[in-house]
Amino acid sequence: MSDSVAITPATADDADELAVVAAATFPLACPPGSAPEDMAAFIAEVLSADRFREYLGDPGRVVLKAVLGGEIVGYALLNAMEPADPAVAEVITLRPVTELSKMYVLPGQHGSGVSAALMRRALEHSRAGSSKAVWLGVNQQNARAQRFYGKHGFTVAGTKTFTVGNQLHHDYVMLHEF
Repeated sequence: MSDSVAITPATADDADELAVVAAATFPLACPPGSAPEDMAAFIAEVLSADRFREYLGDPGRVVLKAVLGGEIVGYALLNAMEPADPAVAEVITLRPVTELSKMYVLPGQHGSGVSAALMRRALEHSRAGSSKAVWLGVNQQNARAQRFYGKHGFTVAGTKTFTVGNQLHHDYVMLHEF
């Protein structure tokens, strides 16, 4: 239940466990037909324990962890920086803005309230940091995630591409304004 989940900032000591959760959850967000080798390459390049240590050491980023029963069951990566992608910068014009770069919860926790608690905390953190909005990219084929984000006040603002290994995916850019 979400009332027993703790959402707190992660530390470098959490990097290994975050990488395990990331490896288990990232493929779930990829569209059908995604090549396993492309997903594995993305996980190795972007979601390794070393990369999490980099994210955790970057003052422009925060990783929130969802802990249940002493185990990390989900995480969110927030980037408080200008959108680097020109397609995103064109449609996300509010400043300052935070990107909800990643938000994943282990499948056994789907529907339990953990995702909602993690989202609430991510939005609270962003707003407390003076962001006027939070944006994210979500695969255009991931209707479940789109519904979840919509329930939390996100609307489609545009589109962008996202590369996973050698595959180009098409995402919606969604925006939550405060």
